[in-house]
Amino acid sequence: MAIYDYRTEELTNFEDQRNQKLYEEAILKVRGYLGKKYPLIINGERIFTEKNVKSLNPANHKEVIGEISQAGIKEAEMAMTSALKAFETWKKVPGSVRADVLFKAANIMKRRKHELSALMTLEAGKPWVEADADTAEAIDFLEYYGRQMLKLETIDNEILSRRDMERNEYRYIPLGVGAVITPWNFPLAILTGMTSAAIVSGNTVLLKPASTTQVIAFKLLEILEEAGMPKGVVNFLPGKGSEIGDFIVKHPQTRFISFTGSKTVGQEIYETAAKVVPGQIWLKRVIAEMGGKDAILVDEGINPDLAAEAIVKSAFGFSGQKCSACSRAIIHESVYDEVVRLIKEKTEKIQVGNPEYYQNNMGPVNDALAFKKINEYIGIGKSEGKLLTGGTSSDEVGYFINPTVFIDLDPTSRIMQEEIFGPVLAVTKVKSFKEGLDVANNTEYGLTGAVISNNRMHLEIAREDFHVGNLYFNRKCTGAIVGYQPFGGFNMSGTDSKAGGPDYLVLHMQGKAITEAF
Repeated sequence: MAIYDYRTEELTNFEDQRNQKLYEEAILKVRGYLGKKYPLIINGERIFTEKNVKSLNPANHKEVIGEISQAGIKEAEMAMTSALKAFETWKKVPGSVRADVLFKAANIMKRRKHELSALMTLEAGKPWVEADADTAEAIDFLEYYGRQMLKLETIDNEILSRRDMERNEYRYIPLGVGAVITPWNFPLAILTGMTSAAIVSGNTVLLKPASTTQVIAFKLLEILEEAGMPKGVVNFLPGKGSEIGDFIVKHPQTRFISFTGSKTVGQEIYETAAKVVPGQIWLKRVIAEMGGKDAILVDEGINPDLAAEAIVKSAFGFSGQKCSACSRAIIHESVYDEVVRLIKEKTEKIQVGNPEYYQNNMGPVNDALAFKKINEYIGIGKSEGKLLTGGTSSDEVGYFINPTVFIDLDPTSRIMQEEIFGPVLAVTKVKSFKEGLDVANNTEYGLTGAVISNNRMHLEIAREDFHVGNLYFNRKCTGAIVGYQPFGGFNMSGTDSKAGGPDYLVLHMQGKAITEAF
């Protein structure tokens, strides 16, 4: 397969009634297997344990999506043994063959696209458009990383040999067993991206999915197996983070940890991984993405409607539960009142409800813990700023929080500084573009950001001085596209690993130079 024919998966047009019907049929199909019991998968074997966790529908928390067996230390050790054994053969499989597993998996996903999206609607509370984009991104990761592996196999051609003296080779070899710890907010896309990057590079994996989205994670394992992935290459290991996650991070045979999640957990993993334990003969590598406090900076002399649209879409897509979500709007005083008016108008048009129904374009938050935390921040916001709209919630049926906007905030206030991970937007006024850029940079994070401006010089200043890993001009700050906008941030947003970029696979490998004298 040619390596330059990568194209992103097309998003579904739900304005087409035929597509709406197909999605409704997919929801019915998923409903047909709700409540099913799911095992661990270790060395290809299905293992049921005594301890189980129920995955609940966040839009209707009495509804059980599935019941998933949970691993203990015994099963985690079995999985490590399985991964170590599989690594000895998988690492020697040509990269092109490993890539074919990804390409086959991508095509299986395409055939099951609406089913996978519908499962995320029920298990993760994703509205149709958001779920469809999640599945499309998962497909993109498979297609893109497969092609990147094919390209890396030709890297040796770039190394020079000295005529009549020596032949030099340079190749990338896999690291070993990786602990892949995935988040719930992109339960298929990020899960697929992290896992597929590790295995196409020749590594084997202990996969610990997020506790609230374990059924969709199991479906990925089924797809990879159907695509030809050998036993033991990925071992499905759901369990408590404090037990299973801690065990696989600390294990002396773990070669690298790939993590997406909170700053607190990411810091703990980074610290733990840095400690060399008995039996460990390498320094563990950590690939981490840990969230953000992302800002859209609005300059003077702009189209207020464009600015408000970008802010509202970035702030409230998937209930603000994206590490890239706009949680801060920094607006020049000359356009502040008009942009704030439009933010209120557009926010109040958002229809909150069960995402199983297409007309509801914002669903619930993840679970009871998220519901409690976000409401606590809303309480803080009421004491720090002026409530523009929202601020109400109900967990009677599902975990629903209305999109909430606070204005007139001090840039150093808690809701301007701390990651909330929910549908809460903090707005502040600035007197100049420079002041706005200073405010944008004044958090410990550095993931995404956007600038709405018609001033070319201001855009060029931001290009250099807006310190984020993903910077957007005159558009929203969410929705990075695999292969086009490599994703990863600075500072406490992580290790700037740039998922979906040309150097991401190399993070899972190490370079080996070989010289033969003639």
